Amino acid sequence: MKAVMKVARGVGHVELRDIPEPSPAAGQVKIKVQAAGICGTDLHIYKDEFRSVPPVVLGHEVAGEIVELGDGVDGLTPGERVTTETYFSTCGQCAYCRGGHANLCLNRRSIGSAVNGGFTNFVVVPVKNIHRLPENVDFQAGALTEPLACVCHAVLTTPSVLPGDVAVIAGPGAIGLLTLQVVKAAGATAVVLGTNGDEQRTALARELGADHVVNVSEENPESLIQAITLEGLGADVVYECSGAGPAASQLLTLARRHGRYVQIGLFGKPVAWDLDQVCYRELTVTGSNASVPTAWNRALQLLESGKVQTKPLITAAYEVTDWQKAFEGFERKTAIKTLLYPAAN
Repeated sequence: MKAVMKVARGVGHVELRDIPEPSPAAGQVKIKVQAAGICGTDLHIYKDEFRSVPPVVLGHEVAGEIVELGDGVDGLTPGERVTTETYFSTCGQCAYCRGGHANLCLNRRSIGSAVNGGFTNFVVVPVKNIHRLPENVDFQAGALTEPLACVCHAVLTTPSVLPGDVAVIAGPGAIGLLTLQVVKAAGATAVVLGTNGDEQRTALARELGADHVVNVSEENPESLIQAITLEGLGADVVYECSGAGPAASQLLTLARRHGRYVQIGLFGKPVAWDLDQVCYRELTVTGSNASVPTAWNRALQLLESGKVQTKPLITAAYEVTDWQKAFEGFERKTAIKTLLYPAAN
C-alpha cells in the first residue's frame, strides 16, 4: 500500500513508498483510513523541527472504518465508523501518566511521528484509543476530531475561559477557527486577529460566529479591545494559535492585567518574547501539549451537538500520491485544512 513516510532525519526526506499492510496484535484495532488531515506538526516533521523516528508513516488526524480486531478486543465490531487518539504507547508508570497527564509522558510514542500513522490505507492502534463517530459526523469531519481535542484540552481541560469573557484569538487557521468555536460554545465574546492574505480565513471566522475580526496589518486591535471590555482594561484571555512570534508579542499587550495567555500554536523555533509583561500584568500563562482522553469526549460532544463544525474548515483534498502538492498548498496557506485520502487500488 502507498504511504507518505519520513524516511530519515533532516529537512525533507519525506517520500511516497510502498509498505506492507499491517495486522493488529492482541489488544489492537486495524482501521481502514477514509480521511486523514494534514497538521502543522506534519510540516514541522518535514522541516525536522519536530521529533520523529524514521522511517515512519506520517499522519495522526484519522477517521475510518474498523476492519479487523486483534485478540482480546471486545465491544467493537468491523464496519464501525471511528476516529482514534494518537498515543500508541506511554509508560503508564511515571508521575505524569499516574496523574492523568499521559500527554506529558517522556516515553510517549505517537502515531505519525514514532509509529506508523494515517497517510496510507490502514493504521493499527490500541483499542483504548478508539472513539466511535457520532451518526451525524462523517469521515471528513471526523478526521478533524484530533485537532479539536487539542483545542478542547487547551481551552476547557486546562480551564482558561468563562462565560462573558472577551477572548482574543490570533491566527485564523484551522486551530484558531476551532478555538473560536470552542470559546463561543463556552459563552465568551470572540475577537479573531488576522493579517493581509487571511481574507478567506477571516470570512470563515465570521461565518463560524466571530463577534469581531481585525486585520492587524491595517489596524491596531487595542482600541476595539478597550471598547468591548469591562472598563477598557483589555481581553480576559488571549490565545496564540498562529505559531508566529509577532502575534505572541502583540497578545501580551492585549491581555488585561491579571488576564490569561494561552499558547496553542507551535513556532518550530525560539521566538523573542517580552516576559516583563507577564510580571507587570500578573498574567497567568499556560500552554497545552496535544490532548487527553477527556478532551476527546468533549470534542465529540461538541461535534455531535453542532456547536463546533469541522467540515467548513476543509478546503482541499488529495490522494496520498499527491502529498507534495498538498503540503505545498498547506504551507502557502492556500487551503485552511487539507485532507489526504488513501491511494486507489
